[in-house]
Amino acid sequence: MAIPIINDWEKYFTDPHEGLGSSYERVVINDLLKRTADRYGVKSVLESPSFGFTGISGINLLSLADLGIRVYLEDHDERRLDLIGKLWSELGRPLQTAYNRDYRKLDYPDSSIDMYFSFSALWFAQDLPCFLREVSRVTDKVIFISVPNITGLGYKMQIKDYSPQKYPDLRLGNIDRKSIIFILSKLGWKLREAGWFDCPPWPDIGMAKEDLLAKWLPAALGSLIRKRGSDARKAPLSILDHYAGKDPDFSSRMMKHNWLEKFAPRVWKKYWAHHYHMVFDRERR
Repeated sequence: MAIPIINDWEKYFTDPHEGLGSSYERVVINDLLKRTADRYGVKSVLESPSFGFTGISGINLLSLADLGIRVYLEDHDERRLDLIGKLWSELGRPLQTAYNRDYRKLDYPDSSIDMYFSFSALWFAQDLPCFLREVSRVTDKVIFISVPNITGLGYKMQIKDYSPQKYPDLRLGNIDRKSIIFILSKLGWKLREAGWFDCPPWPDIGMAKEDLLAKWLPAALGSLIRKRGSDARKAPLSILDHYAGKDPDFSSRMMKHNWLEKFAPRVWKKYWAHHYHMVFDRERR
């Protein structure tokens, strides 16, 4: 998640243009999710919190819904939760939603969800150990957690203006990989897969490219860049048309940009990739 989206997330529900960066990211996430769900025979999945993507909120699991997997989704903003539910309904996909004020409790029976998923959203949990205990309790097979790449140049640029006073809902300590691994290991979960991903040829700027240039260049030049960017964009670029059956080639077009993802060494990804993912399953006794 790019920190600025906290203030303007709602705009994506009326103007779904996510841009090339987020569109590519969607496809990469979908591949990881499908692979994990297939490996563990997943029939149900929970995403909580669901607010973590720079773009349209709450649609990370549409690809799994299309595989017949039951999707449960939680959010701490009732307005956002309502918009997410309406969007899924418009797309004709089933979704079960629940409001969760502080993520201290997950209202599901023990071991009732096959897979838990989080994408750049754990920093909204008020008490991370408490929340992960709940995740452990309700999850039966696999836990998939993605966090921002805190060693990445893009992440460091995005948090330049961060302060607890300005962003009281964000707890940066919650996205520390070592803390997550340690807590889950104490709860009986073993890290089975981990690594940097979402490593396209462009940096993790968290905004449209023309907006970034306008931010750092003089006002007059920035205004010209914004105008050109607006003129150049003929139609919104997002994955929604793909899910609506109008853009079957969306994924293949996005994956034309994955050459760096495929061939970059780990040391490059450590500083350039946008995210880091971890997959856990229960310790074998």
